[in-house]
Amino acid sequence: MDKTMKQLGPLLFAILIAVVSVSSCSRQTEITPTEQKRHLEVVLRSQNGDYWKTVKMGAEVAAKEFDVALDFRAPGDEADVKGQIALVEQSISSRPDAIVLASNDYKELSQVVEDAAGMGIPVITIDSEVESPKAKSFIGANNYEAGRLAGKQLIKLAGTSGQIAIVSFKQGERNTELREQGLLDEISKYTDVRVVDKVYSLTDREVASQMTQSIVEKNPDLDGIVALNEISSIGVADAVQRLNVQDKIKIITFDSTSEELELLQEGVIQATIVQNPFSIGYLGVKNAVEASKGKKVPNRVDTGIRAIDLENMFWSDNQKLLFPFIK
Repeated sequence: MDKTMKQLGPLLFAILIAVVSVSSCSRQTEITPTEQKRHLEVVLRSQNGDYWKTVKMGAEVAAKEFDVALDFRAPGDEADVKGQIALVEQSISSRPDAIVLASNDYKELSQVVEDAAGMGIPVITIDSEVESPKAKSFIGANNYEAGRLAGKQLIKLAGTSGQIAIVSFKQGERNTELREQGLLDEISKYTDVRVVDKVYSLTDREVASQMTQSIVEKNPDLDGIVALNEISSIGVADAVQRLNVQDKIKIITFDSTSEELELLQEGVIQATIVQNPFSIGYLGVKNAVEASKGKKVPNRVDTGIRAIDLENMFWSDNQKLLFPFIK
């Protein structure tokens, strides 16, 4: 018996060491903390509209690709600047790794951007800029050039003489001013083109429709209307259809909602200036991830613009732009 125990001694000792080692490894695996995903806050200009839904889709695709968690916030409409400021403050209080912001006001949102930067939270602006050097990057269209392109389409369709009206969205807003200036600079090349009215819809479809009806009734010889954002565009088209003057008045719009594209096919709208909201959302999140890691991001990224009309809307490249989420 003693001899047998002596023979088994080394074997039992080896087994004991192995069990202790396995137990130790198991305990070490259990207490290793799981690495958390980076958390990004995305604050958009509005909860509504196909444009912002497409921006959100682009952001979600990027979040999946770069394995980050997103929280979305947005006021009920683009006119609610104070509401958006409060939402950004909520985002800051959640201490995210970065914030992606589509600002509702060039100046008013600058302070919260600086507050975020002061807490070490990088801010990437998309679609609309903020008057602050603390924003790490701006991703969006060149709005001045978009206005010029709208002017070129108007002249192409309505001619080098006649009366036109402008239905804009928010007086004093940065994107508004840039689009208006580009449009006016372009049509100023044609001395026989006269702007008979310029109004602001406050991004309200019904207000845009009522204003358009008033303009048409006061100016029976009106040749064209340029609407400078998505909601204003639909409001203008509503009024023109209601007054049954779609065969007389040429309409140039902005963006590419399903409703606008349908109106384009019906001949109510003649051309629309399209941005790239999917890329804006995608690149906003991509650059925010890079900035959250301390990497340098480009100061500006121009996502491009394009004029879409009935002739080119079915081109392959344009279909990808108009329907980026359909494979």
